Amino acid sequence: MKEAIRTYALEAGFSAMGVCRPDAIPEAKERLARFVAEGRHGQMGWMAERMNWRGDPAALWPDARSVIMLAEAYTPDEDPMEIVGRRDRGAISVYARNRDYHDIVKKRLKAVGRWLIEQAPGTEIKVFVDTAPVMEKPLGQAAGLGWQGKHTNLLGRELGSWFFLGAIFTTLDLEPDKAEMSHCGSCTACLDVCPTAAFPAPYQIDARRCISYLTIEHDGQVDPELRPLLGNRIYGCDDCLAACPWNKFAISAREIRYAARDALKAPRLAALVMLDDAGFRAMFSGSPIKRIGRNRFVRNVLYAIGNSGDSALLETITRLIGDPDPAVADAAEWAAIRLRAI
Repeated sequence: MKEAIRTYALEAGFSAMGVCRPDAIPEAKERLARFVAEGRHGQMGWMAERMNWRGDPAALWPDARSVIMLAEAYTPDEDPMEIVGRRDRGAISVYARNRDYHDIVKKRLKAVGRWLIEQAPGTEIKVFVDTAPVMEKPLGQAAGLGWQGKHTNLLGRELGSWFFLGAIFTTLDLEPDKAEMSHCGSCTACLDVCPTAAFPAPYQIDARRCISYLTIEHDGQVDPELRPLLGNRIYGCDDCLAACPWNKFAISAREIRYAARDALKAPRLAALVMLDDAGFRAMFSGSPIKRIGRNRFVRNVLYAIGNSGDSALLETITRLIGDPDPAVADAAEWAAIRLRAI
């Protein structure tokens, strides 16, 4: 039955599949508890509030007997780091340059789930893609899809770094796959490349210094010490993923909706900073970027402008010093001070 599911999942568009038990990651709960106790989760209070479920998938749905983990590649066709050196443009993480992967992956998960129920009547399922307190990365490792690298992200020998994860919890009892072991060896490329030194040690991350967290999850003003280190990254960060040498074996993306929209490959900061709420919503309709809202996005753009060295933008951003949002107003003032000092 498991191999039939795998065949159908690959035909449906997924890149790889693995199976584990809901109780396959007992060490993850302890790791999560330490992460939260040290405050490394920052403003992500939901991690602490739902820690018992997140750390114990068996508690999330006691009737589940198997967890089917599915990976879907979004490997970029071009060098994702090329944009980082273009200071008048904004760098958007590869996964967010087109359609929201949550919608695409969840639809595919449901299709596999419906097929599974047809093949095994009476089977129950629940599908998750960042929609519940599920620790996808440890489960993915337990299911043999890859291993959590020194940057804490999941990577695989055939998948590389660029893939999304989805989970199907089911009452069907399936034979688990062999858990994957780390193949990082002595490599520290992902740790060495991080602009903000967000990794206190290999296999550990402090979200409070992570650019992905700061530009997406963090609300309000970013620590002035960290702002210059953001460079022109305005939504997410791909540095640690792109640095991984396993990407030379990465499987290609099959879904055209993950290919970057031209407008988001190298957008001009001068245009992005002028977006009002309506303009922001129109530009990012159907995009994961829409979730953070205009204020947080424009705040990020202003930090990038402050790091751009482009004094021609001074007049434009000065008008935002009076923005109703305190974080935007503060970012505009900070950027103006930086540009006046040139």
